[in-house]
Amino acid sequence: MMPGMTVPPVPTSAALSTGFDLAFTTTLLLRLLNTPSPTGFTDAAVRLLEGELDALGLSHTRSKKGALTWEVAGTAASPHTTFSGHVDTLGAMVKEIKENGRLRLAMLGGYDWATIEGAYVQVHPQAGGVLTGTVVNTHQSTHVHGPALRDLKREQAVMEVRLDASTTSDAGTRALGLEVGDFVSFEPRAVLTDAGYLKSRHLDNKAAVAIFLGVTRALLGQPPVHTVAFHVTTYEEVGHGAATGIPAHTDELIAVDMAAVGEGQTSSEHHVTLCVADSGGPYDHALGNRLRAAARRAGLDLKVDLYPYYASDGTAAWRAGGDYPVALIGPGVDASHAYERTHLDALRATAELMLAHVRQG
Repeated sequence: MMPGMTVPPVPTSAALSTGFDLAFTTTLLLRLLNTPSPTGFTDAAVRLLEGELDALGLSHTRSKKGALTWEVAGTAASPHTTFSGHVDTLGAMVKEIKENGRLRLAMLGGYDWATIEGAYVQVHPQAGGVLTGTVVNTHQSTHVHGPALRDLKREQAVMEVRLDASTTSDAGTRALGLEVGDFVSFEPRAVLTDAGYLKSRHLDNKAAVAIFLGVTRALLGQPPVHTVAFHVTTYEEVGHGAATGIPAHTDELIAVDMAAVGEGQTSSEHHVTLCVADSGGPYDHALGNRLRAAARRAGLDLKVDLYPYYASDGTAAWRAGGDYPVALIGPGVDASHAYERTHLDALRATAELMLAHVRQG
């Protein structure tokens, strides 16, 4: 958030009708975005969430794998709805300390190398602390390399971290405490604009996780009909986040993740989307229809989309043998797996869809 900027308040009518606090959710989201949590290095982000749950007086559990789960009891014996989202993000690990003292990276999650060129990073040594740097390529100066820079294919072999430290050798970098295997996080550069756009890395999927806390607070004020569990995973970006840990009494699983905006898609930065199919095939048709009905009850303009190069926690849960219907919803996010952007409208619409669904028997 830019200096001096305040989070826009929720319109009174929306706050009264659903109990969802958009200002709280947005503030929490900004805190989450500024807490590094690349896949495998998520403890700080999970602890932040645990602190919020403690403040609400809610019990919670953390699995041996690191996933966080909490529950809000419903007024009816069934159904039991689980919402799953992930707090792990794209990132990297140190693959090699080069002779010139710079770092070669190994990718965590599926992104294109070009999307991190110029990114500011934090490197997290085993001994603690943080070193900063910038992702550059080996031909970064146009004044030195000329057309070779334009023609360079961005791939692992030509991308490196230039550390903000005085080192020009392998030994000099190791003397700073860095080693192969250290985690590297991309700084989010989170900005909330006056027009209500939030642009940042890692809206995938910290947007959904912040919404979970906002929805939880709303449900504590007005209990749902469904018993609702929230399951926050820590390995989604590498494909196995929800492969374990979904509560045993789950009757239906709704993955909440970003809805990718782009050419040929119906998804919008101002709306919530129901994804009916992705690279794992179609999601459950009947559960999808129940969510469509919930959107109509809430007066939401629900977008419906398919994502051919996408998989979710729902995909992982099904592939691991989960015996329940699965659906996928989420706020529209532009430039997925790059410097992303969404609008506060989409955060609110996603929360309102979740609330409408679990407050109906």
